Amino acid sequence: MSVKILMVCLGNICRSPLAEGILAAKLTNEKFKVDSAGTGSWHIGHSPDERSIAVAKKNKISISHQKGRQFSSKDFEEFDYIYVMDSSNYKNVTALAQNQNQVEKVQLILNELFPNENVDVPDPYFGLPNGFEIVYNMLDEVCDVIAKKLIAKHT
Repeated sequence: MSVKILMVCLGNICRSPLAEGILAAKLTNEKFKVDSAGTGSWHIGHSPDERSIAVAKKNKISISHQKGRQFSSKDFEEFDYIYVMDSSNYKNVTALAQNQNQVEKVQLILNELFPNENVDVPDPYFGLPNGFEIVYNMLDEVCDVIAKKLIAKHT
């Protein structure tokens, strides 16, 4: 049985697709399954933002096949780990939890780098021209840490 990890952001077109692609590239498909979702419904069925696709491609990762979907309370049952990109996502996701065990599955992703500091991954959608590059680098660094932890624990 595979270990399932879910990456969550607001619209599932910028940060979480990048996080999904980056982490999946660092793990074996046989043991781990990585997916992503958004807390909002605006981009269900859409491909990731072209800027996310471009920065991933520049780093030899393909995310163009991904399709946006909305986080649902059923995800608590399907996924072992749920990483959210910011505190707003954390509030939205944990609001759907039905028990403490489900709440404990949810973590701010950058807490893996900066424990208990609750640092947000900035949303690059309306940001600086190099915002997607900055976010990619942040997520690449934290996904290294996550991948090492998951491999150590589950293999």
